[in-house]
Amino acid sequence: MDLNSSQLYFNRELSWLQFNSRVLAQALDENLPPLERLKFIAIYGTNLDEFYMIRVAGLKSLYSARIQETGPDKLTPGEQLEEIRNYLHKEHEILESCYNSIVSELYTYGVNIKNYNSLNDKDQAQVKEIFLNEIYPVIIPIAVDATHPFPHLNNLSFGLALTLKDDSDQIKHGLIRIPRILSRFIQLEHTFVPIDTVVEYFASELFPGFKCIASTPFRVTRNADIEIEEEEADDFLEILQEGLRSRNKGSFIRLELLAGVNDDLMQFLLSYLNLDHEDIYPYKSIPLDLGSLWQIVGENSLSHLVLPTFTPKILPPLDREDIFKVIDKQDILLYHPFDSFDPVVKFISQAAADPDTLAIRMTLYRAGPKSPIVKALIDAVRDGKQVMVLVELKARFDEENNLRWAKLLEEVGAHVVYGIPGLKVHAKIAQVIKRKGKKLQSYVHVATGNYNPSTAKIYTDISYFTSKEEYVKDATNFFHFLTGFSTYTKLDTLYMAPTQIKPKLLRLIEKESRYGKEGHMILKANSLVDQDIIKALYKASQEGCKIDLIIRGICCLKPGIKGVSENITVHSIIGKYLEHPRIYYFKHAKTKCYIASADLMPRNLIRRVEIMTPITEDHHTQKIIQILMLQLADNHLNWKLQPDGNYVKVPVLGKLVDNHKILEDYTNKVHNKSKKETPDYVNRLANRLLKES
Repeated sequence: MDLNSSQLYFNRELSWLQFNSRVLAQALDENLPPLERLKFIAIYGTNLDEFYMIRVAGLKSLYSARIQETGPDKLTPGEQLEEIRNYLHKEHEILESCYNSIVSELYTYGVNIKNYNSLNDKDQAQVKEIFLNEIYPVIIPIAVDATHPFPHLNNLSFGLALTLKDDSDQIKHGLIRIPRILSRFIQLEHTFVPIDTVVEYFASELFPGFKCIASTPFRVTRNADIEIEEEEADDFLEILQEGLRSRNKGSFIRLELLAGVNDDLMQFLLSYLNLDHEDIYPYKSIPLDLGSLWQIVGENSLSHLVLPTFTPKILPPLDREDIFKVIDKQDILLYHPFDSFDPVVKFISQAAADPDTLAIRMTLYRAGPKSPIVKALIDAVRDGKQVMVLVELKARFDEENNLRWAKLLEEVGAHVVYGIPGLKVHAKIAQVIKRKGKKLQSYVHVATGNYNPSTAKIYTDISYFTSKEEYVKDATNFFHFLTGFSTYTKLDTLYMAPTQIKPKLLRLIEKESRYGKEGHMILKANSLVDQDIIKALYKASQEGCKIDLIIRGICCLKPGIKGVSENITVHSIIGKYLEHPRIYYFKHAKTKCYIASADLMPRNLIRRVEIMTPITEDHHTQKIIQILMLQLADNHLNWKLQPDGNYVKVPVLGKLVDNHKILEDYTNKVHNKSKKETPDYVNRLANRLLKES
């Protein structure tokens, strides 16, 4: 069969929708506490917002430009848009039903989500007082007519559209803007009242002399993909800031509103937004802004209605020794969040405070709004140390945050690089250089995840610390590449995209395929899209090689096709923690395991600067293999991709294996039982579980 055939590839966008459906499936799981379920609805909604702002917006642009083909699946932009709309309109019924079931369950715990009209007299009086004192002065009533133009609406703007009538029966239209500074729910102890239902009730008070005869809450989504012509930018910061401002000026791509809205009012909105009926998503009972549900999920007094919080552990010897002394003795491999992220923070903060430290170099992609790492870097600069930081300003939706950190670092005297023209720097690497006697000693940290302590508590990722000479040398060359003019840098031990990672992976896949039925590879990533990688995996399967793919999100490869991919199995782990590591294992390779910042996508392999790190020590290799085996044995969070594109939950045939819960419990057990234990506990745990299952 021709490996370029469109029959062998799933569409990227439709595969992503399947991923978000698996997120929604977590909200459907009645075994989870109700606010844990509500959390997954919030995640589902924020995922969908980004999908529309970027992916659907891109398809609409291609459709407008009359582009007919976009990928190996051969679906045109118009066909993809139609498929996406049909898929989401069908799924919306499931979403509504799921939300209502969660609201009903919350009621049994004394937690209510109620519209203003459903409140008793006492609660209505209390909400009215809140409205008059805290909301009325802030919201903005807007008349729309010949002398009052339709206002500019920012991306994800939220408000109400109204049809109004005066005493002479003259019809007018108006809007009420509800600013983002206002909480989406008014809270009365454990009762949460959607703010739009309150504003809607008092709408006539905002337009004296008019009666509201029709209304609907609405929310708009714009194209938020920033286009920056870097080659023409004399000042990249200035051009990026202009791009951020333009994000609120992109074309409208989606309108969300209340189901059953008056036709005249809907037409009023559509006429100004330049949208078609296909771009309207009507909601019956759920909030238009699903992300606003985080307000309820995060209520401290309701913490008993989410899964118990796990406290990451620092295991020996890191819990009692200086991290650099430990790295002098041995390399360290951590699996977050079960192994605490604190040693990564200490790697930078201890270096910043140590008078023997000469230089700190690192990349920052998503550092978070309150970063102890950036604070430590600022302290290091003030203490006279050389600090070089690449702050990737093109990290989507973190641009403003990164811009702020970049300016702060530059103001104190750090050498800040804002990125590389034409490439996005996605690598996760830090280097500390110290003086030891008459010599210099360098230490390196590489990882699969960002330098963000907050996300490190909810993402699974791998960190690796080393002072090996060959790794140190490559790290130095890598940072010289970032700060200099070199257009081609070849690393000797580490591998760098866009020049080295993809060719290396293709060679590793091809070599493992030579072992036929004895061959085995496990590739774990967020997404698998790259056609060359997929074709190489198809060829390996045709040779009889066993291939296990653990792909959380998008997977364009079709497994289980006779003569092509019957030896390939695709898994997706969806649970309490977001699976984020990129791990590549090849059974017969000299170096069996690699960790990487790069997913198996063209953007990562050819349009980004990434790092892939070989793991050479046997005990670290074993730890990684056992993590992978534990996930393959999982029968609670594990979904399996079918040849038709659907995902089926792996059935529980024996003992229940939830890899997240097992590692939480075992980490706690090891931490509490003995201070003499070392982080190789994962090996023993996985070996035991695999024997039992």
